[in-house]
Amino acid sequence: MTWRLSHRFDPRARVMADRHYSRQKPGTPQFVAPGRCLVLWQPGAVWVTSWPFAEFTHHAWAGAWVCSIFRNEGAGLSSDLIREAVAATCWRWQPPPLGMVTFVDVARVHHKRDPGRCFRKAGFRPCGTTGSGLLALQLLPIDMPDPSEPHVVQSDLFPEAH
Repeated sequence: MTWRLSHRFDPRARVMADRHYSRQKPGTPQFVAPGRCLVLWQPGAVWVTSWPFAEFTHHAWAGAWVCSIFRNEGAGLSSDLIREAVAATCWRWQPPPLGMVTFVDVARVHHKRDPGRCFRKAGFRPCGTTGSGLLALQLLPIDMPDPSEPHVVQSDLFPEAH
């Protein structure tokens, strides 16, 4: 496991999140939407699993975990990092029946043969589009890796302690 447990205000993770195409308000201290989340960080990468309550979700996968941010700036093979992040999410929570989804704005990512290629290589499969036209990719619980605990470094969680 290469990921370290982090939090929604981690300034190191925020800097990378600010460079993600989905970031709505770069520079604000909190880079994760309100609600349940798991934030993972390592030098060169950030991951956020959000778990919105189904009643507040406006897409066809209500109740699923959502990979709301994944940015890899040279931390390793993206598909491996994704599998590890899913394993860390499974460590935190029991997978919901709809598993995990991520949404790809095909017009805003680097053109590749298969949009969301690193997610596809990690086991995610296309499962539709959102009302706004984002490509939805899904990983069902049966295809998820075994749970694995991320590293917990006190100074990552409580920076004022050092």
